[in-house]
Amino acid sequence: KAEETAREAKQNRDMAESLVVCDVAPELSERLKEFRSRKHTNNAAIIIKIDKDKQLVVLEEEHENISPDELRDELPEWQPRFVVYSYKYVHEDKRVSYPLCLIFSSPLVVGCKPEQQMMYAGSKTRLVQIANLTKVFEIRNTEDLTEEWLLQKLSFFR
Repeated sequence: KAEETAREAKQNRDMAESLVVCDVAPELSERLKEFRSRKHTNNAAIIIKIDKDKQLVVLEEEHENISPDELRDELPEWQPRFVVYSYKYVHEDKRVSYPLCLIFSSPLVVGCKPEQQMMYAGSKTRLVQIANLTKVFEIRNTEDLTEEWLLQKLSFFR
């Protein structure tokens, strides 16, 4: 029994080691801190990609005043991306908040390399920690990113 447990632990360690975790670029880390404390009252997004050669999580684009539908059109349909999204959320009682969400777009399409998917999946937790995010959502198809989808996800957070 102990031998079996030790063997399973080694397999888990081996799997974890094969999962590539990329560092977050210092410039992106700094930009995320600024973004978190922004005072604007509109929707905004930072689209983030992984520079495979440098094995770094880097800023790709920034958008101000962008709806979920417009954001969807900015995401590649065949490659993963992270999006840190500040969304103007009007609660049922009319209060307004600006939740910061991480949306992990991880398409299940032909042409999206498994190694690339693994790189993103392995780096997601690190990005969540650095950006200090609590609302983390995942989409497998960019078409799923709609205002209705986002409102449904945010409804779990009061």
